[in-house]
Amino acid sequence: MSEPPITLYRLQACPFCERVARTLTELDVAYRSRYVEPMHSERNVVKRVSGARSVPAIVDRDTGVTMSESANIVEYLRGTYGEGGA
Repeated sequence: MSEPPITLYRLQACPFCERVARTLTELDVAYRSRYVEPMHSERNVVKRVSGARSVPAIVDRDTGVTMSESANIVEYLRGTYGEGGA
């Protein structure tokens, strides 16, 4: 099986990250989780992909979208993969 198009960068027990993961599951969108360092200053992998060290962050290879901020991500996912989306 090929790798899912969406990668979710997240922290363990982060309510904002869980909100995004729950939305992906509700929409039945395949994704992979990539857990990052809890220490903000050490989240270099997130900074490389999104330009910031904040989580959650997603990379959607199918659309070329990279974004942070849970509310924005949920809105994007619902608009892209929800009813009326892709």
